[in-house]
Amino acid sequence: MDKQADLKRIADLRKIIDYHNKRYYQQDAPEISDAEYDRLMKELQDLEDHYPEKHSAESPTQRVGAAPLVKFASFNHPSPMFSLANAFSNEEIIEFDGRIKRLAGVNNISYIAEPKLDGLAVNLIYENGIFTRGATRGDGTTGEDVTQNLKTISSLPLKMKKSDVKTIPEFIEIRGEVYIQKEPFHKLNLRRMKEGEEPFANPRNAAAGSLRQLDSKITSRRPLNIFLYGVGNVRGIVFSNHWEVLQTLSGWGFPVNSLIKPADNILSCIEYFENISTQRENLPYEIDGVVLKVNDLALQAALGNVSRSPRWALACKFPAAQATTTIKDIIVGVGRMGTLTPVAIMEPVNVGGVMVSRATLHNEDEVLKKDVRVGDTVVIQRAGDVIPEVVKVILEKRTGKEKEFKMPGKCPECNSDVVRLEGEVAHRCVNISCPAQLKEHIRHFASRGAMDIEGLGEKVSAQLFDAKLITDPADLYFLSKDQLVALDRQAEKSAQNLIEAISKSKKPPLDKFIYALGIRHVGERTAKLLAAHFGSMENLMAAQIEDLTAINEIGPEIAASILEFFHEHKNIDVMKKFNNAGVTPQKKEITGNAPWRGKSFVFTGTMDSMSRNDAKAIVENLGGTIHSSVTKSTTYVVAGSDPGSKLEKAKSSGIKIISEEDFLKLAGR
Repeated sequence: MDKQADLKRIADLRKIIDYHNKRYYQQDAPEISDAEYDRLMKELQDLEDHYPEKHSAESPTQRVGAAPLVKFASFNHPSPMFSLANAFSNEEIIEFDGRIKRLAGVNNISYIAEPKLDGLAVNLIYENGIFTRGATRGDGTTGEDVTQNLKTISSLPLKMKKSDVKTIPEFIEIRGEVYIQKEPFHKLNLRRMKEGEEPFANPRNAAAGSLRQLDSKITSRRPLNIFLYGVGNVRGIVFSNHWEVLQTLSGWGFPVNSLIKPADNILSCIEYFENISTQRENLPYEIDGVVLKVNDLALQAALGNVSRSPRWALACKFPAAQATTTIKDIIVGVGRMGTLTPVAIMEPVNVGGVMVSRATLHNEDEVLKKDVRVGDTVVIQRAGDVIPEVVKVILEKRTGKEKEFKMPGKCPECNSDVVRLEGEVAHRCVNISCPAQLKEHIRHFASRGAMDIEGLGEKVSAQLFDAKLITDPADLYFLSKDQLVALDRQAEKSAQNLIEAISKSKKPPLDKFIYALGIRHVGERTAKLLAAHFGSMENLMAAQIEDLTAINEIGPEIAASILEFFHEHKNIDVMKKFNNAGVTPQKKEITGNAPWRGKSFVFTGTMDSMSRNDAKAIVENLGGTIHSSVTKSTTYVVAGSDPGSKLEKAKSSGIKIISEEDFLKLAGR
């Protein structure tokens, strides 16, 4: 063989295949047949096998899959991937715009409007233009590393192409949505049924299942596609607005949805929403709404986030998918906080591509308001991943045999008294040792977002309770392998794996442990705030109400709930038991002397020499924290050009105001 000629052919084939990938996957205008494409790919694979020293991570052959994984590694996102707040009406969209204007102190806001794909959100890392890692959104902070599977998506560039608009950055996070188009999804299901496999319920489930295959060779045979819609952390370049981000991504060779448009005001956004809704059925992919984003990135940073959602973005959902069915029964479930929830058991029905047989009725007031009875014919709906709910009763279908629902006075799980506190709609079981609450609590404690104890699912936790081996989560750490093996259908290997998984969880991140405790009103975001502020369980347990409410985003209700939890004697006993078992939550330590520990910074206006992410990194590396609004606990307000209302609030509150130059000097830059 002529080596020089072969090496030239390898380079030529890579360019040819990349070109045809773009024609097929991005432009929907293929120039060659599938058979010809397969022939080119086979030729390239053979040549690369013959010259292994010429292996390249950028080659199209890297999309065919790698050896199967045992388990996905976890991936910590360099910057959080937030979920979006939802709107279901024009009134809610206008309210969103009004809030932004009030917070920004301006009369008009420009937005970017884009279709909301019904797929799976991912985060992609490119270093010096090369795709190095990619992960699912997960809990917004930690996802699953699915790099090999993402490489199989032919529309995703493995290497960014050079652009006249922006230089390629040394590091960038790019956010996108993995999806499957309608027609390929239909063909995929036909093939699965022909091979005797269950068809996927909808394209989103198919995309999510395909991306989470441990064997990337299977993923490579699935018709996955991707649209990129934003960025996270960036080093080496600066963007001024979101539209510039999208245009730059497109220039670098990334597929960006062509339906995304700038909108001068909120009325233009509503018009866009209405236009897209009329096109929805004719689009080649599934969408479930429209996403609105404030265009100005400096304003995005100034607006910040609330809980798990950015203040500067909104998901405007299309009307929910609906169906008609009959209610066979109304049962009452007991949650881990003791809340009793009526649940309608229905004749199974397909709603928006998903078979459902249960729907929440929320609470007794909701049941009475809608007058829902056992035997009724009802309209149910679901929007996206929202739990199905009963919309209304079709009264014309009533026969007179329907039975009215009444909330029980005793807990269906433990027969303890059920109470309804003044000012609340929920009925609660007052028994802190209620088996249903404890079982749900253990499931929550062991879940992926909390302690992530693999193998401790619903059935095993129920067995442990029924065998009286545990009465609270701390008891898990005193279990023995022999006790587990004695349980029904517990093999020795499974028991050993579970003991090891429990032991492995003894040094959890502090925020995960706080979340795992199941404190009312304390979700993952609040747990992170508490961990960052207090640094240890001892400090958190000793906190007073004013210490808690001093934290940005924690109000009186959350603070009271935390205080109540750590003053309950049973909970104090459980915490002591955790300590005796050797469970020691770990706070991520800040390297160096952390001279800014305990100091908080608020930024307002545009920074000239750094992005908000750069500023955040400086503050956090020196041990400080960044808040989105000025409070009495704010140490410094850093004022850039064109500062907003935060500057006036800082002046009136006597908070120290420093310039960008002062900030950098303070940081030793």
